[in-house]
Amino acid sequence: MYKIFTVCFLFVLLSGPAKAGEGMWIPLLLGELNLVEMQENGFELTAEDVYSVNAASMKDAVVVFGGGCTGSLISGEGLLITNHHCGYSAIQRHSSVEHDYLTDGFWAMSQEEELPNEDLKVTFLRSMEEVTASVLKGVTDEMTEEQRREVIAANSVALMEEAVEGTHFTARVESFFAGNQYFLFVNEVFDDVRLVGAPPSAIGKFGGDTDNWMWPRHTGDFALFRVYANEENAPSAYAESNVPYQPRHFFPVSSEGVKEGDFTMVFGYPGSTAQYVPSWHLQMLTETVYPQLIRLRDEKLAVMRHHIEQDRAVRIQYAAKHASVSNSWKRWRGEIRGLEILDAVNKKQAQEAAFLQWLEADAERQSAYGSLLEDYAEVYARMETMQLGRDYLLELIGRTGMETLRLAGSFSTLLNLIDAKEPDKAAIKEERERLLGTLDGHFKDFHQALDEEMTKVLLTRMRKDLPQELQSDVFVHIDKKYDGEVAAFVAELFHETVFTDKAALVALLQSVSAKKLQPLRKDPSYSLYARLSKIYHDQILPEYSRLSAGIDSLDRQYMRALQAFEPERRFYPDANFTLRVSYGQVRGYEARDAVEFRYYTTIDGIMEKNNPEIYDYDVPAQLQDLYARGDFGDYAREGYLPVCFLASNHTTGGNSGSPVVNSRGHLIGVNFDRAWEGVMSDLMFNPEQCRNISVDMRYVLFIIDKFAQADYLLDEMEIVGSGTLEEKEAALL
Repeated sequence: MYKIFTVCFLFVLLSGPAKAGEGMWIPLLLGELNLVEMQENGFELTAEDVYSVNAASMKDAVVVFGGGCTGSLISGEGLLITNHHCGYSAIQRHSSVEHDYLTDGFWAMSQEEELPNEDLKVTFLRSMEEVTASVLKGVTDEMTEEQRREVIAANSVALMEEAVEGTHFTARVESFFAGNQYFLFVNEVFDDVRLVGAPPSAIGKFGGDTDNWMWPRHTGDFALFRVYANEENAPSAYAESNVPYQPRHFFPVSSEGVKEGDFTMVFGYPGSTAQYVPSWHLQMLTETVYPQLIRLRDEKLAVMRHHIEQDRAVRIQYAAKHASVSNSWKRWRGEIRGLEILDAVNKKQAQEAAFLQWLEADAERQSAYGSLLEDYAEVYARMETMQLGRDYLLELIGRTGMETLRLAGSFSTLLNLIDAKEPDKAAIKEERERLLGTLDGHFKDFHQALDEEMTKVLLTRMRKDLPQELQSDVFVHIDKKYDGEVAAFVAELFHETVFTDKAALVALLQSVSAKKLQPLRKDPSYSLYARLSKIYHDQILPEYSRLSAGIDSLDRQYMRALQAFEPERRFYPDANFTLRVSYGQVRGYEARDAVEFRYYTTIDGIMEKNNPEIYDYDVPAQLQDLYARGDFGDYAREGYLPVCFLASNHTTGGNSGSPVVNSRGHLIGVNFDRAWEGVMSDLMFNPEQCRNISVDMRYVLFIIDKFAQADYLLDEMEIVGSGTLEEKEAALL
């Protein structure tokens, strides 16, 4: 079994009030003031109910879903709920033109019909422990950042190995407060996760990219999966003999609903925030990096839309890719707007001016931190170019960009293995098998005409946007042979490259030999990828890494200094994809002058948006029929069927799929988005406008019951209405 760790409490969580709704708190360290604040807002449970090692608690019903979302258990039979958009890739992989589960939805009417998902995992947190002293053992102020990292890495590995020795658990050590504190997490990973149910995209993704990040929202953004285990209730690879996992805890599902002012708590794995960065960081993002990336993604989205609208098969192939590109594009725009409204840069600069006065008032403080702000200014002056270059090159050859070039680049490891003086036959075989799998995934969701147009557009954009020092010799060949005509160059590239021909690539990989594969290095796709990769790895990455190390060191010092500068402030650690809780209340908000939003939406709004001509607003006929008949079952309240609601919880990416619970720990919603006016909460929280958006569980139950007619799933849930479980049981007696 995993080790039992001692709970400790940090002074930083007990040192003063935070803004209402602000904060992503480590559940192990919910301090007295947190609990008092939660109870004042209506919370009826204890810290032990939230997190316990020795007893079942709410943390045992929360999982990392896949690689970047959250999910929660809602039955004793391993039934799991997350967002439709979190399960989107899994749903897409099961979809085809003949069985279009994205458009039509999917519902298993028995456990035998549930669909397995290769490589889909869920991760449970089993315990956590503060290990700062052990991780920093041997670290001195005289060390370079590289030396410091080496010592920390070695200490962390030793701690992780000791924590899971003799078990099937995994462990990770994570940094908090910019490297001033460390925690050890012990996890249990299950890799037999099957698709149970997903509404059609016209429900689960209703409003599409147009409504993304926006309120009012009418999206039934949920999907159901089931976690399976072996007969010992332990993790097991997929096997027909596996049985539904029996969790230590699962959330009762509330049919009571929400009202303005109700307490809400969100569990989840928020990915990344940067609440304590200096003003130079905000300036770099809002004035240089984000505007350039937004323009680049404008181009990407235009190309995708052009081809998606013409071909249904292309729409299926590029559905997840389009959603991924659009997601950050819209968030960046919202962050710029929100930070401008908050006057964030000037606020940071005012804080820095006050901080500087505080430093200068004490010789000891001046000695310890006196050059911090000057050092920040110097390093960010150079980091701006490197940050832009890094993100821009990743947009071209890393993220959804020039797909043929990216595929060509995936062959570089194999080519290097073959070129070695003493080729490692086992490694070559393993890489060959990996590439064969890569080809299947790539060509399943690849459309050559789209990629050719995308390549032309992105290269043209690169020439206009990137500083000359980061263009290297990419355009020398184009200028010389094609008189600078990017379109002509791209047309010939796609005519000559082998990387658009799956059969030819498979044939090359059947019998791997240097003689057969060496010509790939001269392939125009590989050659262009190599030139772009050289810019990234030789010109950008070394300088970016050097500057990042410098910023890491400054951030660590600045975090310590800020805590001393503001001793009454209750600091919470930035998100780093570890389990957190945030608490707030159901609240509407004022978006702008004379525009005030209520806290909930209803099915009426879905029908108002109905437009059969637009894929994202084409309401299914069956849902229209239920609406026309008013057949809402027991899920309507006061004459309306709720769909989504707002609350003031502090969330970010990674919180997608997070359970939203009420004061009694009952599941009232599934978090899936933030209101656009408040997306800058990753950098600065605005309690007046930062709102998380959740699908109401009453709408979820309605869709499962009335729309999907999969009411057998409700039978395994613990559905509760008003009052406690004990009160409900007493009423039944």
